[in-house]
Amino acid sequence: MTGVHGVAGAFSAAECDRLVELVAAVPCADARLVGQTRNHNLRRADLVWVDDLPGAGWVMDRLIDIARTANRARFDFDVREFAESPQVARYGAEREGHFDWHSDIGDGPLAARRKLTLVVQLARAGSYDGGDLEVMPGAHVVVANREVGAATVFPSFVLHRVTPVTRGARQSLTVWAHGPAFR
Repeated sequence: MTGVHGVAGAFSAAECDRLVELVAAVPCADARLVGQTRNHNLRRADLVWVDDLPGAGWVMDRLIDIARTANRARFDFDVREFAESPQVARYGAEREGHFDWHSDIGDGPLAARRKLTLVVQLARAGSYDGGDLEVMPGAHVVVANREVGAATVFPSFVLHRVTPVTRGARQSLTVWAHGPAFR
């Protein structure tokens, strides 16, 4: 089954603030695409991998619970593991941060096995303009909930994007659930 599954309040505002503080304490890297290539026309963002954050083990535990619950409720995919570290992305207006239309399934050994994409909103909705997560599960675009702590779950093969940020900064947390390749 396809579509988009939303979970309001998947993380509390305080938990989102705590994660943002942990991220601010470490250096970030310029976002790359599958295969470690850069294309600023496609994606312009800064990244921190959650596995690199001391004291952030609780984040993965929560993400696993959210993904499993969403999978049982909506998708029923053969999900077996979480083989990649979650990432926190910052899309800042100073760089016209964005991520153009793409899917999360790629040619790499891990990206080819991505089944579900889970994105958690970390920034307050009013703290930035633009920066909408748009998901296209069919002929129409679904705009993800911008409330802090809201999670959006969708099949990794579905096209989605982050529109350009024009004021402030959008921060989000993303993880992928993996399983045997789709057939």
